[in-house]
Amino acid sequence: MSILTSELPRPVAKPLNGVIKLMNFMITAGGVIMALTFFMVVIVRYGFGGNLFAYEEWLMTISFWMFFMAAAVASARKEHVNADVLGFLIKNPRIIWWREVAVEIIEIGVLSAVTYWGWLMLEEELASYPMWQTTVALKIPFFAPRLAIFLGFLFMTMFAVLHFYLLLRNGPKWPEREPREIAENVHPEEEPIKAQGTAQ
Repeated sequence: MSILTSELPRPVAKPLNGVIKLMNFMITAGGVIMALTFFMVVIVRYGFGGNLFAYEEWLMTISFWMFFMAAAVASARKEHVNADVLGFLIKNPRIIWWREVAVEIIEIGVLSAVTYWGWLMLEEELASYPMWQTTVALKIPFFAPRLAIFLGFLFMTMFAVLHFYLLLRNGPKWPEREPREIAENVHPEEEPIKAQGTAQ
């Protein structure tokens, strides 16, 4: 199934591309910071016999942002790990489409509920300011990782809604369109050119 940015109109696809690129940057930067932190932990512990001060606390916050931004990107690309047996057994495009519609409706319902709970969690944190919970040593507010949880679920819900819209717009033949690897190389501004070439 094609990713969102190759299917949506350019005014929607362009900012969406920017959001996904920002998420990918955050994931990459978080991975680099975690690798460097563990490298420094080894150097300080075994080279100097000391401990890197409270590194678990900033790594906890970074790991939350990495995990939930990666979950949102996977949702946009439909690359979540799943145990989908029916997807291999069903060959009829119309049945595949109806099944996709049913799955998206359930997914949107579940994600909407979890996103709402995430908002309630943030609301509780904001209500307790300035006495909100913080980490012991660095005093990092719990609001920081919890914001990542809320935003992750919010983006997952948004991407699920967009996938649902595309399912309804494109109809039963959409799930068996070009492979994702090809679709990822299609930029919104190239679509009119591609369409003209096909027409000729």
